[in-house]
Amino acid sequence: MKKIALHWQIIIGILAGLLFGFICVQIPGGKTLVVDWIKPFGTIFINLLKLIAVPLIIVSLIKGVSDLKDISQLSKLGFKTIGLYLLTTVLAVSTGLIAVNVIEPGLLISEETRSEMTQTFGDDISLKVEEVHLANQERGPLQPLIDIVPENIFESASANSNMLQVIFFCLILGVAMVMLPFEKIKAFKGVLDAGNEIVLKIVDLIMLSAPFGVFALLAALVVEAPSADIFKALGAYGLTVVIGLVVMTFGVYGVFIRFFGKTKLREFYKAISPAQLLGFSTSSSAATLPVTLECVEDNLNVRKEVSSFVIPIGATVNMDGTSLYQGVAAVFIAQVMGNDLSLAQQLTVILTAILASIGTAAVPGAGILMLVIVLESIGVSPAGIALIFAVDRPLDMLRTITNITGDCMVALVVDRTTSE
Repeated sequence: MKKIALHWQIIIGILAGLLFGFICVQIPGGKTLVVDWIKPFGTIFINLLKLIAVPLIIVSLIKGVSDLKDISQLSKLGFKTIGLYLLTTVLAVSTGLIAVNVIEPGLLISEETRSEMTQTFGDDISLKVEEVHLANQERGPLQPLIDIVPENIFESASANSNMLQVIFFCLILGVAMVMLPFEKIKAFKGVLDAGNEIVLKIVDLIMLSAPFGVFALLAALVVEAPSADIFKALGAYGLTVVIGLVVMTFGVYGVFIRFFGKTKLREFYKAISPAQLLGFSTSSSAATLPVTLECVEDNLNVRKEVSSFVIPIGATVNMDGTSLYQGVAAVFIAQVMGNDLSLAQQLTVILTAILASIGTAAVPGAGILMLVIVLESIGVSPAGIALIFAVDRPLDMLRTITNITGDCMVALVVDRTTSE
């Protein structure tokens, strides 16, 4: 019998998880069953993906950089990659601001809903807001630059939140290898090549459990979701974010894919669908990184020296979906609180959202904490985050799709516009 393609297996797992979760909500003890006996398998699946993220970046990024012929080739690749990521981030925030100013969802929420959500989530958010606020007060203007350079690479490699530091070290190591004669690094290159093959095989083994992992994650999401009344009240806000994400994912990216990536849109989205679906299930660009690399290399035929450089950096610094969401959320909260933001304040949102997205960890829920920085930059109370906390999880899943699509798009464009 013909084997079902991975993206179809993941879709079946998503649909089965949603259906099973809905059934369990209707029966006594169903929620307990899912939380105690089903959800842990979803957590284990995400942990497995995160487990391989750092080893994959280390071997693939060092190998990708060291495979380049000279430093000029690396600098050309680097400038083009960072430039594209910054450009798409600006376009993402701008798209979100246009959508939220046209739809104005903050003017539709009722006072009763506002009070209910503030009471429900206020304490939890207040603690997180206070933590981020205190951390920001201690940080100087160049602290993000300091944070990129590790003082102990082994300590940095022990946590996925330090991905930028790992990337920095791998880039330096790769550059050093390019500058040395091949005879002196031949043995280490062999170790890297073998390590790369081993890590990719581990990814294949982990992906065998993908349908079951996404089933567990989606079933848990359904049974733990807040009441439908809250979703109705925040429907306009959620719709605004979704519209912005759709425009970005299929409209803005589509232009780059068609004209610069020289690829048909249908072929592109079909090629990266496993990574998109896995990103939707896990809400984590870092956890999806192994599958994203596999999709762009095997399905889009992007050269490994390009993909191994562009994709790991993108998983850390390219958060277009997160940036768009932060722009929409900041203006939405301001609208709810009666703050009429000026053009200068909205331009501040663009700049701050770009910087915040670069520092956002590629893990579930990190974006909502970075939103504190954006709100404080325009003088809006971060306590307003309580208004959107209930619907953040499903929107986090959707904006992860945009983040991953952006990574794949940039890898494709850089590959097609860079000579061998």
